[in-house]
Amino acid sequence: MILLVDSGSTKCDWIAVDKDGNQLLDKLRTKGLNPAILSEKKLKKTIKKSKELSAHRHTVTHVFFYGAGCGTENPRLLLKGVLEEFFPNAEVDVNEDTLAAVYATVNDKTEAAVVCIQGTGSNCSYYDGNTLHQRVKSLGYTLMDDASGNYYGKQLIRDYYFNRMPTPIRVAFEDKYNLDSDYIKYNLYKQPNPNAYLASFAEFMFLNKDSDYIVEMIKDGFRVFARNMIMQYEEELKTVPVHFAGSIAFFSEEEIREVAKEFGFTVGNFTRRPIEGLVKFHTEALKIE
Repeated sequence: MILLVDSGSTKCDWIAVDKDGNQLLDKLRTKGLNPAILSEKKLKKTIKKSKELSAHRHTVTHVFFYGAGCGTENPRLLLKGVLEEFFPNAEVDVNEDTLAAVYATVNDKTEAAVVCIQGTGSNCSYYDGNTLHQRVKSLGYTLMDDASGNYYGKQLIRDYYFNRMPTPIRVAFEDKYNLDSDYIKYNLYKQPNPNAYLASFAEFMFLNKDSDYIVEMIKDGFRVFARNMIMQYEEELKTVPVHFAGSIAFFSEEEIREVAKEFGFTVGNFTRRPIEGLVKFHTEALKIE
């Protein structure tokens, strides 16, 4: 059994297939496994909580894991050790989530492209058709993650408290969320995964896209992301497209295309969940071995 895993900070999708790519189990979902923000104990607890994974842990032969927080060595090795312990008969490969986005969005595995992730967090890389290149090391949601779910969640809360929301949007926001200041601070400073908590507010944008205020918020956030991240590859952008993965990007396609025209780069493919694109890639690779 081969496990293909795509994890953000909020949620983690698991697909079990055989070497021919046939799905063996219903797609599984656990909480996100971000080793940059979760302890070893928390990572183990999250995996063990899945009855399906526990039932098949000894029959898994390969684990291909792509996740947020796996772009630096220490967190990557931490998670790799946790997975090797839980799946004792498996070869475990752990990579950053950007690589999954590459495999899921490029038209051909030799195609060069700039590939962006916009989900709970955000990132941007250049894939030259063989190797992934990153010119900005992510410092996480506190300092970076422009145009991500947690970025927009933070913007919404700030606008609410600074009285910048139009009245109809403000009323709708109050109806949907607990906006008590003590409750918000408790979730931000005393609960795990504050980035995922912030990202939970981003859904509000897509439920209210008939508002000019929301549309401009989406475009302003993407302008920041384009300026800080995509334009790091200004030379490459002259000849390659920019692909997007993640829910925020998927539901913001129209706004992204508008801003892309302002910056002068070509928009390529959008995928909401990269994991489906990983099945074909890895089953074909295993047949070659």
